[in-house]
Amino acid sequence: MIVVGGEALIDLVPVAEPPGALLPRPGGGPYNTALALGRLGAEVAFCSRVSADGFGTSLLAGLRAAGVDLSLVQRGAEPTTLAVPSLAPDGSAAYGFYVEGTADRLFQLPPALPAGVRALALGTCSLVLEPGASAYEALLRRESGRGLLTLLDPNIRPALIADPAAYRARFLSWLPYVGVLKLSQEDAAWLGGRVGDWLAAGPAAVVLTRGAGGLTVWTREGEEHSAPSLPVTVVDTIGAGDTVNAALLHRLSGGTGGSAGSAGSGPVDWPEVLTYAARAAALTCTRAGAEPPYAAELSG
Repeated sequence: MIVVGGEALIDLVPVAEPPGALLPRPGGGPYNTALALGRLGAEVAFCSRVSADGFGTSLLAGLRAAGVDLSLVQRGAEPTTLAVPSLAPDGSAAYGFYVEGTADRLFQLPPALPAGVRALALGTCSLVLEPGASAYEALLRRESGRGLLTLLDPNIRPALIADPAAYRARFLSWLPYVGVLKLSQEDAAWLGGRVGDWLAAGPAAVVLTRGAGGLTVWTREGEEHSAPSLPVTVVDTIGAGDTVNAALLHRLSGGTGGSAGSAGSGPVDWPEVLTYAARAAALTCTRAGAEPPYAAELSG
């Protein structure tokens, strides 16, 4: 099983008609990653704190429909976090957030994850907003110590980071516990680091996404591989990076492609893994909001 930890929220996505209208859609980087894993056919559980309000109930219904295990979900009476993406002409999104007093930031460290768990993914707002951020950080350190493959996607949201220097230092403190670091070129520019330095700090692999420029991986052993993006008509890019997370985990934690990080041994077929992730992300970009593909759409 793969466990995805982090926030579930509602994206208020702009729509063309009527002018100025916002459509509520399920979202949050970790939520999207768990949803995508379920649709790809992986055994996956979501680990979070989710509101008992109507939005929270609908979020869990979406995961349940994708076959995601909800036994690690905590519930709370607090409201659901809201995100308002603004879309650029190329479909890329910037975000504003309503996070005060919301349920997901009150996440508490759960007991040790079940013995059958092979991988843990964390990232986005959940590693910024306290007190939940410290609980997720403790989860990362504890489960990495048990030998799980860990994937970190910082998925930087500058509007939520009050002290950038402190966040950058904290990010570096996570790297010894990370097996695969996945980040966008925008994340990398904001963090200001170098791939070689990140690899030296701990991860077995760093995967960088470049939107239309495709994906590249660098490994601790000195490998470098790239895969191009697929030419598609982009509706928006919401959820594309989260779908990459899911595709990487699906391939690296027991599916085709071998193992990476501390999850096991053996070579990784990185060109195949990256190509699979690029195809999955491209399909997500053809749909409004975070709508990752199903396994059948990637077959053949």
